[in-house]
Amino acid sequence: MSTTATTNPTSRRVALTLGPDMRAAIAGIVAVGAALGISELLAGLLPGATSLVASVGQVAIDLQPAGAKDVVVALFGTNDKLALELFVVAVGLVVGAGLGLVARRRYEIAIAVFVAFGVVGFLAALGDPLANPGVAAAATAISVGAGIWVLGALLDRSGARDPGSSAEGAVAQMPDWSRRSFLIRAGGVGVAAVAAGVGGRTLLERQRVAPVGNGPAIPPASDIVPGLAAGTDLSPSIDNLTPIVMPNDRFYRIDTALLTPVVDTAGWTLRIHGMVERETTLTWEQLIALPMFEQYVTISCVSNEVGGRLVGNAKWTGVRLRDVLEIAGVQASATQLVGRSVDGWTAGMPTAWVMDPSREPMIALKMNDVPLPPSHGYPARLIVPGLYGYVSATKWLKELELTTLEAFNGYWIPLGWAKEAPILTQSRIDTPLGLTNAGQVPIAGIAWAPDRGVSRVEVAVDGVWQDARLSKPISDATWVQWVLDWTATPGRHVIQVRATDGTGAVQVETSTPPAPDGARGWHKISLEVA
Repeated sequence: MSTTATTNPTSRRVALTLGPDMRAAIAGIVAVGAALGISELLAGLLPGATSLVASVGQVAIDLQPAGAKDVVVALFGTNDKLALELFVVAVGLVVGAGLGLVARRRYEIAIAVFVAFGVVGFLAALGDPLANPGVAAAATAISVGAGIWVLGALLDRSGARDPGSSAEGAVAQMPDWSRRSFLIRAGGVGVAAVAAGVGGRTLLERQRVAPVGNGPAIPPASDIVPGLAAGTDLSPSIDNLTPIVMPNDRFYRIDTALLTPVVDTAGWTLRIHGMVERETTLTWEQLIALPMFEQYVTISCVSNEVGGRLVGNAKWTGVRLRDVLEIAGVQASATQLVGRSVDGWTAGMPTAWVMDPSREPMIALKMNDVPLPPSHGYPARLIVPGLYGYVSATKWLKELELTTLEAFNGYWIPLGWAKEAPILTQSRIDTPLGLTNAGQVPIAGIAWAPDRGVSRVEVAVDGVWQDARLSKPISDATWVQWVLDWTATPGRHVIQVRATDGTGAVQVETSTPPAPDGARGWHKISLEVA
């Protein structure tokens, strides 16, 4: 009696698809994943080491073509850095698949390419001013070595020639393991690589906490703002309306740093140089000894689309920027002030804007009554009322340079953004959104025109304009809330909003993209009332 063996369909599919080339590609992917994961872990464990992913991503940011920032922020918003790092990892894994295929035929070539990529990653890491070259080199070598070891462990380096290859030299073939054994080995290493990467990045993020007790505490301000008056914040009575003061954990963040710089005030200094009478360097103790004051200021990213969320209002505490500049003595011919961050980022603004007594630019040390969160510039950043952040709001401040507008371009100017960038008058609808029930419905949102202030907000429902009620403004440098009580009727409705600033200028209707100096247009929504 004969017996017919049955074949598991799943096993057959694996046997058909996991040929030598497929397994070699998987081996390469896992090897690169192991190298990247160990790099993250070492960066989290060793001060002065850097993440290969972050280093390569930072180079991509620094070499980005004109217009790339606008596209990326429009697509991903404040998740732009995460999207970039995931892209770097994805490209690395694709390269790893190719290296695995190369290694199956010419192992030594694949190793040479692996080492070359490690050298590129190390050179990219040297662009981080906070990296220790020796530590970074050691961490890169360990990461690359681990990747090469994993590749060798998943491939047979016996030197036997691949039957389908005529290449001379060392040939790497898959070891004589079952396919299931290979998948278990590769999968185990892959899981370990992911765990190392996640663990290392978690340690890195924990490092991005402002040091505590490493220097004198920030003294209380002598010039304080009064408490918010009744009618200043309408959000408690209106669902989904943005609060008048944005909490720190909800405040937008846009910058070029993939890893938040860690700055210790014990060794921090602020250098004021260039076209000054006396080059000056202030220590942390000297800076906080200057008169401290508070003010509410609304800041905005130039990449903010019409109706976007890249804008926020906070109470900032710090020292007057003009007090610091007075110590050094600004020369009359200086027409530009350049702020420089510890990571090398720069922003340039007209000296005349800074010196205008109608506004109060500052070196902020606190945000909403607590020391600046690391992601928002600890220990010191610039806040300049009325200017978009890319030309003013330098985080992790370390230098102030006086120069001319013609002599220097800040980071974003060569990438196609305007050199002078006052914040445009803008307004946004926060609520209602989507399906709404008929009846009394508040239409509400915010409007801003720092540092001109907002004098009027109008709302159009199906083309009929009405004046909205404004919250009590904190100052001309801050946004206001607005609300229109609306009796909603069933059907589809179109709602628009426009603001008028304190000079009487009405928000521009014609739509433009954010580049080169900010988005224009009226925010419009369409919603269905049931």
